[in-house]
Amino acid sequence: MLSWFARGKRDLPWRRTRDPYRIWLSEIMLQQTRVAAVIPYYQRFLENFPDVQSLARAKTDRVLASWAGLGYYSRARNLQSAAQQIIARHAGEFPREYQAALQLPGIGRYTAAAVLSIAYGAPHAVLDGNVARVIARLGAWRGDLREPARWRKLEATAQELLAVNASGDWNQAMMELGATVCTPQSPRCDDCPVEKWCRARKLGIVDRVPAIRKKRATVDVKLAAAVLVDPQRRTLLVRQRNGDGALFSRMWQFPALEITLENTPEIDPTAASAALARHLREQLGLTGNETVKPLATARHTVTFRNIRLEPYLVRVAKLPVVEGTRRLPLSQIRTLPISNATRKIADAAWDGLK
Repeated sequence: MLSWFARGKRDLPWRRTRDPYRIWLSEIMLQQTRVAAVIPYYQRFLENFPDVQSLARAKTDRVLASWAGLGYYSRARNLQSAAQQIIARHAGEFPREYQAALQLPGIGRYTAAAVLSIAYGAPHAVLDGNVARVIARLGAWRGDLREPARWRKLEATAQELLAVNASGDWNQAMMELGATVCTPQSPRCDDCPVEKWCRARKLGIVDRVPAIRKKRATVDVKLAAAVLVDPQRRTLLVRQRNGDGALFSRMWQFPALEITLENTPEIDPTAASAALARHLREQLGLTGNETVKPLATARHTVTFRNIRLEPYLVRVAKLPVVEGTRRLPLSQIRTLPISNATRKIADAAWDGLK
């Protein structure tokens, strides 16, 4: 495994360092995100926050703006909170003790093991989906790997297999094998360095191990959003901590309202705009006499939610002054931390203004 990894490992920027801050950052960014998507964000984030000190003292909005587009924004919030704790409690260095690492926000068993083994050579085995799949196929493990008792056994097996004198390289080799060779579909068994020890291969059940997990049912969500624009093409953004704010990652967003129309597969534009108009009157004090123009709809996906965005261009003589809102040129909203859903709404607004 170690020879295979040394010969053919992918050249990734976080593999050129043993700096725990950079390794930690990469592991957080790689959660539920493809390597190719992470690389440019990783490089830009380090340009803005080259060390744990700069991240800890930065304004949260600036951190979120640097993360914008990568998704799962709680990762960025936890990352900064952990950086602040590292400064306050660990003299600015990622803790070397496993239990101390687990006390940091956003750090679970996998992340702690990955950072400590790769940065410090600590003898902790990692277990993520890729590693679990490799172990399951080697041992022809059946059933749901995420079942708690089975996952604990996988953790114990991963620890038994660990090359304790090269723990960082071993963990990366196991993850690399799962990501590039022992893939969920169409694994490249002929290229596998441990193929001759694979029981699933010998039994001809590679395509059935591990068992396919039942996915959470998809939920359809419909959001009507208002892009208020004054004669100077300035707009208004709000920041909601609850309600539909979660669908915009609790960052700056256009005023929006979830629309529920029972037994209606598509939003009735008239009903949606009327509901949104009521929301704007109640929350922002608009009169209801504003010109409202429907814009191009857009699709957006967040975990198990399929979101249909129904944006409306609302022309106003003057933007309302309301506590907790921001007024700025529509062209400058990307300078604030916003989600991809808000970006899509803004793009539709620009097209509607042409």
